[in-house]
Amino acid sequence: MGKAISIGQSLNLLSVLANNTDWDNLEGNTIQKIINDPRQAGQQFTAFLKNGGRVLVGEPRVIAIDRTKPFDPVFVGQGCTVIEEETDTRSTSLTELDLTKVQFVTVMKEGESYITGEEKLRRLKEAGFIRLDAGIFQTLWENQNLIPESWKEKVNGSTRFIFFDGTVLLRPDGDHRCIFYLYWIDGKWFWYRCWLGIGWDASNPSAVLAS
Repeated sequence: MGKAISIGQSLNLLSVLANNTDWDNLEGNTIQKIINDPRQAGQQFTAFLKNGGRVLVGEPRVIAIDRTKPFDPVFVGQGCTVIEEETDTRSTSLTELDLTKVQFVTVMKEGESYITGEEKLRRLKEAGFIRLDAGIFQTLWENQNLIPESWKEKVNGSTRFIFFDGTVLLRPDGDHRCIFYLYWIDGKWFWYRCWLGIGWDASNPSAVLAS
């Protein structure tokens, strides 16, 4: 990633957009919808700028991952820490991600209905998958327009919970190891962190890349 933009550049950008937008070709109702949903508008505008000021057509294929700042677990809440030795550094080294190459895997064996999160993490490591990390999770959460429509699909009629095992967190109590997950329900994306000690089934895949 290049250096951060300056305040002067941001002000110049707004001036360029204000002076070159064809306001007469826009409807007041459309503009008001944007004003009423500033979060979504900000996400779309950020994606527009990241694409060089060009309109995105269709779903994005390759997205940028900002690695200029390390992931801050305060995003989760006070007291959580990252277990550095569990971090998949192959994932944290990525500054771009081709979403078409992301796989959803459960690593369950034939006849198993569920496994614990700790066992799944062990099998993911053993299989050599690149486990997507918290930086990628946060990028998608903060830019939900980048999440592929296919990620909303259910698994055997159940909500799909997508896990990012490349970053493992330790809760303040010091006993619970957790990872992030995303899920789509009731027309919205949600996130949470899940304790690795509970059971995982086929609706709880991990987002990975082939090694």
